Amino acid sequence: MTPESTRTCDVVVIGAGPVGENIADRTTVAGLSTIIVENELVGGECSYWACEPSKALLRPALLRADASHVPGLNPAVAGPLDVAAVLAHRDRMSADWNDAGQVDWLRSAGIELLRGHGRLDGPRSVVVRTPDGDTVRVRARHAVAVCTGSRAALPDLPGLDAVRAWTSREATTARQAPKRLIVVGAGVVGTEMATAWQALGSQVTLLVRGDAVLPRMEPFAGEFVTERLREAGVDVRFDTTVSAAKRVGGAEDDLLVTLSTGEEITADEILLATGRAPRSEDIGLETVGLVPGDWLTTDDTLTVSAVPGEWLYAAGDVNRRALFTHQGKYQARIVGSVIAARARGTAPDTAPWSGHSSTADVHAVPQVVFTDPEVAAVGLTSVAAERAGRRVEVVDYEIGHLAGALQYRPDYRGRARIIVDPERRTVVGATFAGPGVAELLYSATVVITGEVPLERLWHAVPAFPTISEVWLRLLETYRDRTER
Repeated sequence: MTPESTRTCDVVVIGAGPVGENIADRTTVAGLSTIIVENELVGGECSYWACEPSKALLRPALLRADASHVPGLNPAVAGPLDVAAVLAHRDRMSADWNDAGQVDWLRSAGIELLRGHGRLDGPRSVVVRTPDGDTVRVRARHAVAVCTGSRAALPDLPGLDAVRAWTSREATTARQAPKRLIVVGAGVVGTEMATAWQALGSQVTLLVRGDAVLPRMEPFAGEFVTERLREAGVDVRFDTTVSAAKRVGGAEDDLLVTLSTGEEITADEILLATGRAPRSEDIGLETVGLVPGDWLTTDDTLTVSAVPGEWLYAAGDVNRRALFTHQGKYQARIVGSVIAARARGTAPDTAPWSGHSSTADVHAVPQVVFTDPEVAAVGLTSVAAERAGRRVEVVDYEIGHLAGALQYRPDYRGRARIIVDPERRTVVGATFAGPGVAELLYSATVVITGEVPLERLWHAVPAFPTISEVWLRLLETYRDRTER
């Protein structure tokens, strides 16, 4: 048996993705010795299997879509994308799946990396099994932060292993475009990967369980995306899912898929974009009274609520508050500040919008879907407000009416919507759908988190001719409606 060694530090972080890295950075800056544990690549899901590779695949597709509608450029971009060049760019943006650069950053920041599989083993204790088979027990004086993220949640299909289905990881790292690709699920992963691989030469069939793509967003956003997917050649089928799938062998090793409608279709690959599950099944949760495989519920300081002693934290996807890299990094900054305060013997300030409260997780989570057209949203949607019984007013404006939008793309089509609290006269939600709208999102996020009164927004003057003039048009639309 390999002997166990024991280490002691102030803070242990399990998971060296963007969230764990940010917590470790904040606690180290606060003067707390920090060890970060990682069993895959430093940089995590976002760097190698999600945000970076997926956006590298999508950028050429979106740029070509815009250029094909601009006079003088449209003939030049009429041909197919250079698939090999796109995939090579994807590889570069994913650092060729080599984490040396991220490891160098950890060292430069004074953070110690311990490679291996980390598991909780009682209060403030983490046992790490290293790649060499050694066991290292790390005892934390102050805190342990779990930042293990999430994984693809797969449906219960018979013989799923033999099907060799893609998850988001295979979809973003594939070495060639399949001739025929079935995408199951019409959320962010499903719609983005349908957009990317159709542009790269695959014939994509998108299976939508319900009656809309991007069902958690404003309905008009999903309608725009559906229209463009179909124009690009994607076969979008609503109220349809998979009831069975199997490989049928032969030289091509075809995939035979039986749909819930009873129809059978053949493909080369199938992507199951059917949700996310926490990476918490084998991290020792049972040793601190929690259930392996569960999401870790926290309060607004990101302290795990069910574990006494205020030493265990969970940030990023694993707490299910907001499954976005940027929001996880926001939570990491909060966690770092809370751990540092408690280490000094100071109670954290838990008031909303304080430096120790992850208030934005509830009120202002920004999101961009990099489809054609782009969709950007933050805060409440009209449907969410209605379900919450909240009195709001909905204000819409067609972005294509703007001079700046027509300069961007002469046939521009898109829509902006803000959700207004009429009593407080503030914006509590915003959604934009259209080419290039991702860059509108930060202004909307500032408006919502800053609770900027509508009267003050009139003094935020957008430049002409830009798409940001949509803010002025939304305000005018609301004013003209309320002053009648």
